[in-house]
Amino acid sequence: MPEILIEIFSTLKATVVDVLPILSIILVFQLFVIRKPIPNVKKVGFGFFYVLLGLALFLLGLEKALFPLGKMMAEQLTSVDFLSGGEILTGSLVWSDYGWIYAFAAAIGFSTTIAEPSLIAVALKAEEVSGGAINATSLRIAVAIGVAIGISLGSYRIVVGDPIHYYIITGYIVVVIQTIFCPKLIVPLAYDSGGVTTSTVTVPLVAALGLGLASTIPGRSPLIDGFGLIAFASLFPIMAVMAYAQLTHINTHDNQTEE
Repeated sequence: MPEILIEIFSTLKATVVDVLPILSIILVFQLFVIRKPIPNVKKVGFGFFYVLLGLALFLLGLEKALFPLGKMMAEQLTSVDFLSGGEILTGSLVWSDYGWIYAFAAAIGFSTTIAEPSLIAVALKAEEVSGGAINATSLRIAVAIGVAIGISLGSYRIVVGDPIHYYIITGYIVVVIQTIFCPKLIVPLAYDSGGVTTSTVTVPLVAALGLGLASTIPGRSPLIDGFGLIAFASLFPIMAVMAYAQLTHINTHDNQTEE
């Protein structure tokens, strides 16, 4: 049997073991608490099989493609030959020499967030529930800008080696202040927007980028410095959405005052 099929079956087996507790809870509540049979058992069964197969292939894809790709890009963007043409030594590089890393991190953060299925679903539902008061496209762009800034700043933190808690504490102080002054309609949506960014598309590439950076920059620990980028991807969209709402509110108020 080819090696790839062995890996697929192995990953599928591990996925089944991980998902079984969820299935057990659903079945117990459906059959013994709600006490109703499962409608469309055949469709549900096929759907559950597709979920298991999709998760297994997704996990295998992370291991075989996305994580190696993130590490490869980090290695290439942080190589001395790329940064300085081989003219200076690695130890003499400063944070400003890693400009392409920050640009790449921002581009990855923006593009993956725009493609994030969970954010698309939340944005469309918010537009529907608000009767069009909240524009789905504008919300997605605001969240994507927040992720781009967060991932870029998180990459800078890895490069300079600063402790992560300084950034996170400062960020949440800003969020608390924004929450006080932001229109109350948008506050819950802003907090949800921070959560949905850390999902299937964004997390693998962002985590791979962080681990790749920490592995290639001298003096950085993949365990200590490599993780934490996802926290930036969750925090900064909250600030971006509330800032967008505040600016829109101020602009609307000024237009009404002029009229």
